[in-house]
Amino acid sequence: MNLKNRLFWGAALIGLLLDQLTKFLIVQTFQLGNTLPLIPDVFHLTYVANKGAAFSLFSEKGEWLRWLSLIVSLGLMALAWLGPRMNRWEQAGYGLILAGALGNGIDRFTAGQVVDFLDFRLIHFPVFNLADICINIGIFCLLIAAFQKPPQANGSKRSSNLKE
Repeated sequence: MNLKNRLFWGAALIGLLLDQLTKFLIVQTFQLGNTLPLIPDVFHLTYVANKGAAFSLFSEKGEWLRWLSLIVSLGLMALAWLGPRMNRWEQAGYGLILAGALGNGIDRFTAGQVVDFLDFRLIHFPVFNLADICINIGIFCLLIAAFQKPPQANGSKRSSNLKE
């Protein structure tokens, strides 16, 4: 069997495994609210539970987020499985977004909240996790893909001297 969009599946699997492993280690090592300064006042590991979306948005009524992550995950898997062969930037981008959606979705379905632990205090940024990083890197990859020139077939290049 020849698996289409292999980079997509690889990025999704690696991103998901890293996300779930780091969350497991945090939950096993920290009590909720505990913090470990790695670089004091700059970067800490801080265990928080997020019932909302990014930056705790919709934390009061966030139950629908579990279903959103499931729908996004299923849609991305269908795209990679049934859709056309994607270029490498699209595969990496969509794969990493899938990793993030699945990682946070698993948390929402199993615990009703997402485990966050990366705490950049220097810029007072909300605490986040590797799934969030995967989603953001995935979006960046898709932006690169969007601005790439499509490959041209041999002989189809237009001369710059021709006027329309």
